[in-house]
Amino acid sequence: MIRIVSVVFVLLFGTAAQATDVMRMAVTTSFHNSGLAEVLLPEIKAELDIEVQLLVVGTGQALKLGRAGDVDAILVHSKAAEEAFVAEGYGPYRREIMYNDFVFIGPSGDPAGVKSSESASEALQAISEAQSTFVSRGDDSGTHKKELSLWEASGASPEGRWYNAVGAGMGAALNTASGLNAYILSDRASWLNFGNKGDLALLYAGDPVLFNQYAYLPVSTERHRHVKGDLVQSLENWLVSDKAAELINGYTIDGETLFVFNAVN
Repeated sequence: MIRIVSVVFVLLFGTAAQATDVMRMAVTTSFHNSGLAEVLLPEIKAELDIEVQLLVVGTGQALKLGRAGDVDAILVHSKAAEEAFVAEGYGPYRREIMYNDFVFIGPSGDPAGVKSSESASEALQAISEAQSTFVSRGDDSGTHKKELSLWEASGASPEGRWYNAVGAGMGAALNTASGLNAYILSDRASWLNFGNKGDLALLYAGDPVLFNQYAYLPVSTERHRHVKGDLVQSLENWLVSDKAAELINGYTIDGETLFVFNAVN
């Protein structure tokens, strides 16, 4: 068992006494912050009689939990890290389920001029040159990994008093950005479901590099014989079903779609 350094939130849907089977799945804070779990899990319980216990952490922590066999499956959004997990033998494969995109959020007055950017790299260059306050997840999550790759591609250096790595989940990081009236990279779903927007606004989106794929990864039953492979497979079959597609594509806030189903059967 590994020691969990960050705070882990465990969400229970139903009780063990009511469910025939129980499994544990590590999911990203962005998935939780979107509100989609509250749509999907009751349906899973009703149709499969499986109680899914969610451990809500960043992608890096979720993969560590998988490596240690502390969960049965993972739902995360960092393809390179997921492929490494599979290549190292901790999971047999990754199964793409749905996607959305990353967006740049910032003060509605946009002091760095991000809104007029023609690419994600240009947006980060503008923030760096203006030394406008920027909040980073700083937690080895999928969003943090994407942010760091974008900074590297931009050639700008995320350092200085204007750059604030908070080591927190998406909701907490957005709250910090709201309090500081700062720029931040967020997944679109978390931003749409965020209730403390303050003076923040969505300023830039649309660059293909901001594509954000979510994938389901079973944990290896060969490495960890206690992993509930039959439940993991049942859940996967449901997540790629027409019913899941209908629920995922139909989940909206103020008329905006948060995720697009793209699983291939």
